Amino acid sequence: MAVEVVTFGCRLNALESEHMRQRAVEAGITDAVLVNTCAVTAEAVRQARQAIRRARRDHPARSIVVAGCAAEIDPDAFATILEVDRVLGNREKLLAANYMPDAGQRVRVGEIATARENPGLVPTGIGGHTRAFVEIQNGCDHRCTFCVIPYGRGGSRSVPIVAIVDHILTLVERGYAEVVLTGVDLTAYGADLADHPTLGTLVRAVLRQVPELARLRLSSIDSIEVDTALMDAIADERRLMPHFHLSLQHGDDMILKRMKRRHSRADAIRFTEDVRRLRPDVAFSADLIAGFPTETEAMFRNSLSIVDDCGLSTLHVFPFSPRPGTPAARMPQLPGTVIRERAARLRDKGGAAYAEHLAQEQGATRRLLVERGGVGRTEQFTLAEIEAAPGTFVEARIVGRNHRGLIAVAAAAEAA
Repeated sequence: MAVEVVTFGCRLNALESEHMRQRAVEAGITDAVLVNTCAVTAEAVRQARQAIRRARRDHPARSIVVAGCAAEIDPDAFATILEVDRVLGNREKLLAANYMPDAGQRVRVGEIATARENPGLVPTGIGGHTRAFVEIQNGCDHRCTFCVIPYGRGGSRSVPIVAIVDHILTLVERGYAEVVLTGVDLTAYGADLADHPTLGTLVRAVLRQVPELARLRLSSIDSIEVDTALMDAIADERRLMPHFHLSLQHGDDMILKRMKRRHSRADAIRFTEDVRRLRPDVAFSADLIAGFPTETEAMFRNSLSIVDDCGLSTLHVFPFSPRPGTPAARMPQLPGTVIRERAARLRDKGGAAYAEHLAQEQGATRRLLVERGGVGRTEQFTLAEIEAAPGTFVEARIVGRNHRGLIAVAAAAEAA
């Protein structure tokens, strides 16, 4: 018997899944499947439904608890699934009492819009991982026209710097050499706190007060919100890793306006150029949506070309999926065939950009943090195959590439 967690969506959801597991165990649950859902796309919701039915088929006697953003936004849709024993909202899933067998009503979903509490910092890393994820912020105050996440996460809420530093000190004591700061709208960090610290202020504080931390990473950032202190840290702090995942979403100014994004195409290009001047070894990845309502072929080509103009090495491509209740769902929609075709072209462009990045790494010397399965990550977060013990740092030379990523050889082994 065990508590199994099935996770969909972002890194924050992955972190909260570990939190859910711990709360369920605290409640005395020993045999359950916890499904932590995502609401970003209709496909994510469909996959969650499939996972629920599969879990019941594979484990007919287990309790099935459904939580996460999709459950928060539309709890009734999951409550009507016969296989589901309990539905929990995003706040409720983090409380042990809601996993108790006698916890009362089957659906426990409150009003997330009223949430004011800071995110929790209980998990001390995800089991089996060499890096730890730290939630420093939750929720979002923006209203992009395509996005339902504010309805699932509530307003932006930040964790005070002192609590984050203390948490990271504990993680380092437990052996983690790399920490990833994560949240829903990471670059909005601190605006709700009394002294209004910024993400850059936090990064500086962590690196100054936790000198034993070897590596610090950021999850997805909104480049238009990046503050001066963070730019200074990018320039000066070698322990802040030179990889940034950008929430771009599109490369055309008209579509960006219709998305209600706050940056322009020129803003995105300028940011990548500025960072590259500060850290020439930097790598960028980005989210891009294909087939947004009213997108013409010319507008779509602007998204294709921004891959080169920003020097992106990896893409996360999302075919546009209208989410109920959002303004974009009421805009003139493109045919599904067009959306799929453009998403495929964007993925092809991303594949070519990644192949070029791998080719440029040939012969470079990188410091890898080794994970399980004979792979490690470079400073730029590029996957590299290497023979070394998990959890160790290895100075390695890049000697080749394959469909997964790079092939590396430890410097000592190569010398031998």
